[in-house]
Amino acid sequence: MSTPEWLARAARRSQSEPGMMGHVFEQYRQSEGRSEEDLAKELGCSHDVLHRMALCRRPGESRFEEQVTAIATRFEVALLPLVQVLRRVEVIEALAAEAPVGTPEEGEPEAGTSMRVAARDRAKDGETAS
Repeated sequence: MSTPEWLARAARRSQSEPGMMGHVFEQYRQSEGRSEEDLAKELGCSHDVLHRMALCRRPGESRFEEQVTAIATRFEVALLPLVQVLRRVEVIEALAAEAPVGTPEEGEPEAGTSMRVAARDRAKDGETAS
């Protein structure tokens, strides 16, 4: 059974709304280089269910556990992969928010390189991650 056209359009539209799960799914797909089919498989659901979940509001931090559990239960998807997608996008957004706007001054690293520089510095010192 194919996804109704109205549902596919609504899911695409939700991608531009930061408070919607569609936005989360799109950010995740872009960062991980995955297709909608890949994401549906990762979450253990059909393409149709993925589109329906996209229309849900994104869980708020104050009631995250309750809200993400409700979504997983309602759509019969595994909770852990759904939480991992949400948390991954939160990290991506947090890092993007910390990135400086504009071009770096001479001698400053480019946006998004601070973590790589820190990891490289630790490796030079012979430290291992714990």
